[in-house]
Amino acid sequence: MKQSEMPVASPYYLVQGGASLQGEVKLSGAKNAVTKMIIASLLTSEECTLRNVPLLGDMYLTMKLCESVGTSLHLDDHVLTLRTDSIARSEISDEVGGLNRIAVMAIGPLLHRCGQVSIPAPGGDRIGPRPINFHIEGLRQMGATIVERDGFYYCTTTKRLRGTTIKLPFPSVMATENFLITASLARGVTIIENAAMEPEIVDLIKLLQKMGAIIEVKVDRRIVIEGVEKLRGASHTLLSDRNEAVSLATAAYLTRGDVYLRGAQQDILLTFLNTLSKMRLRFDIDDEGIRFVADDQPPPAIALETDVHPGFMTDWQQPFTVLLTQARGMSVVHETIYEDRFGYTSALIGMGAHIGLYSKCLGEVPCRFREKEHQHSCVVSGPTPLKGTQLYIPDIRAGCSYILAALCAEGESKVFGIDHIERGYEHLDAKLRSLGAQIQRIEATATANVN
Repeated sequence: MKQSEMPVASPYYLVQGGASLQGEVKLSGAKNAVTKMIIASLLTSEECTLRNVPLLGDMYLTMKLCESVGTSLHLDDHVLTLRTDSIARSEISDEVGGLNRIAVMAIGPLLHRCGQVSIPAPGGDRIGPRPINFHIEGLRQMGATIVERDGFYYCTTTKRLRGTTIKLPFPSVMATENFLITASLARGVTIIENAAMEPEIVDLIKLLQKMGAIIEVKVDRRIVIEGVEKLRGASHTLLSDRNEAVSLATAAYLTRGDVYLRGAQQDILLTFLNTLSKMRLRFDIDDEGIRFVADDQPPPAIALETDVHPGFMTDWQQPFTVLLTQARGMSVVHETIYEDRFGYTSALIGMGAHIGLYSKCLGEVPCRFREKEHQHSCVVSGPTPLKGTQLYIPDIRAGCSYILAALCAEGESKVFGIDHIERGYEHLDAKLRSLGAQIQRIEATATANVN
């Protein structure tokens, strides 16, 4: 969508750049863990309790999906209690299942519980194709019959799903999580080869183990699941959100601030912290969190490549690219996970950043996009002062980068499309305000020309 075509008959953020962020904020639970854990609760008729859940749009969408099939839920502050005594409905409507890709995760649990389910074709962020063929083919290997018709997937099984060996062509996080959940109740042993190993996956395994699942993580990206007859209820506290940690830490450096993130976990941020050290950026770690402290000098430029965990997370690339606009020299960013994650840079260029995009692999990490025409590398020259402007958020990660850019820019910015931010971050604007940012949520009521 062009900036001149932005719909403004919706809330937006008004940001006055230049304020230094100071103080302390508590991190929320992991967005990328809570939705999968809610789905995992469908595996049992007993009660499950999730603590430290983040109050954000994706969680509410998943709660609504589970409620539509028969789950009883109770949310008290950041504690979510779920119980699915029986499956009341096995058809997931487009209204509750078509806004993101989480509905595909419900196929396995519902096939285990009632032998049939239909889900809509998935939606989600516009960051390049993210097909669910990995999921569908793996579920078929486990004995599911799946037919695609009229924008829906119709899934059935006449007997208990069976264990199998699933070799992922790429370490897909969501596919790994899907097969972990489904294989926990499958007959026999399931082996996931080339599995993703993100911290959120380990946290899901911990929940499933509490429920009675038997799961072993091998050293060669293999996960072995021995199916059990029945799972029980469990209680689990989510890990903190590492994307939120990186975003707020980056905001501290961009605004020459000093911010303590309570709940930030060193073990899930190792690669990010190493990258900060290479840029001579200061941080102090204690048992309760991490303090991020900026100085008055621009950090040096750096060469950066995204990779599957334990590499530099692709979701950190966009906020970090904003930081590189303020680094001294020429930085290189090579994106190896998604082929279309640099669209947001056009808005940064409009704010004054010097960024060039290239289809050539500018890095050493083995890349699926080598010899292809995807613009998946960028060069950032800095430091460049940024100017406030009008921005429209296309997806969660780009949206956060826009807000970070607005916080360090000179002048005022209006950031539209904030539903993406509020779907993926818990009260990000309020947390930023508590640190001294000049950011307001404006309730717009009419369409206006924003040229």
